[in-house]
Amino acid sequence: MIKYETMFILKPDLEEDAYTALIERFTGLIEAEGGEVTNLERMGKRKLAYEVKKKYREGYYVLINFKGEPNVTAELERNFRIVDDVIRYLIVKEEE
Repeated sequence: MIKYETMFILKPDLEEDAYTALIERFTGLIEAEGGEVTNLERMGKRKLAYEVKKKYREGYYVLINFKGEPNVTAELERNFRIVDDVIRYLIVKEEE
C-alpha cells in the first residue's frame, strides 16, 4: 500500500456535529475502499491566506494520513468535489 496525506478545508460556519459527520464520512470512505487511516488531526479554524470562492476568509482544517491503493485517492477526490462544504483539498503521496 502507498502512503498518502490529505488536507481539506471545510466551511467555517458549520456546527461541530457537521464537522464530525464529514470527517467520519471521509475516513469511512478510505476504509471502505480498502485503505487504512494512520493519523487524523483536526487543526480547527484558521485564517486562509486569501479569500476562497469570493466568500471565505477562514476555514476548518483537517489532516488525514492514510495508506491505500490509487483507487482510494480517486474516490476520495470525487467525494471532495461533490460535497459543497469542502472549500479546498489536496491529496499528496508521502515519500517512503
